[in-house]
Amino acid sequence: MDTVHWSESEAVCTITIDRPACRNAVDRPTAEALGDLYRRFERSAHLKVAVLTGAGGHFCAGADLGAIADPARCNELDPQGLGSGPMGPTRLALSKPLIVAIEGYAVAGGLELALQADLRVAAEDAVLGVFCRRWGVPLIDGGTVRLPRIVGMGRALDLILTGREVSAAEAQSMGLVNRVVAPGMALEAAQRLAGQIAAFPQACMLVDRASVYAQWDLPLAEALRQEGVHGVPIVAREGRQGAARFAGGAGRHGRPDGG
Repeated sequence: MDTVHWSESEAVCTITIDRPACRNAVDRPTAEALGDLYRRFERSAHLKVAVLTGAGGHFCAGADLGAIADPARCNELDPQGLGSGPMGPTRLALSKPLIVAIEGYAVAGGLELALQADLRVAAEDAVLGVFCRRWGVPLIDGGTVRLPRIVGMGRALDLILTGREVSAAEAQSMGLVNRVVAPGMALEAAQRLAGQIAAFPQACMLVDRASVYAQWDLPLAEALRQEGVHGVPIVAREGRQGAARFAGGAGRHGRPDGG
């Protein structure tokens, strides 16, 4: 589809929303294409990390409100919440890391796409916010669930109730974005970060990542037990080899590549 593009470089894939005329707002065909590409990444044996970005100087302005009157283009709205989210992939639970690269606007449903990612890299002049507050459109792509888990209840309610604009600097201060870079450099920085993560021993990284997400649903004692249940086998699988490399002189002085 010509509104969403896919590229690969070694173990990293990049998914690009390409609708610059509407700041990459997502209509139904675009949402379906995004979902298909997320599932393609999930199925791939050789791809370890995905990067999502937007073309033309913006990440995503949310759902395409101009498509509401067109049955072929209006976003999916399932009152039972069982299908895909209106933005496409937002109800998928990926088993591998996703990073978003934010230039320009990441607002409304675009912010919700960003919240689904493990890490967010934003340009200094990026703008984030629950702008859909202004139009009476609720957060139905995970925003009311993921935003409090990322920034805490108080900050989340501030953003959700007011719909105010949030700068990249403020977003970083509250943990909403993880890296802030010079304008125009978000994608390069996100791809570089993805490559670093893809180079780590994967079983160990993935079991730790899975434990972080699973613990939300568990009491503390059970979460700690499950961390051990899933993590201990990885010590034999990857940890002992890594420890031997360290003992032999690799990875000293905080080098992330283990060299």
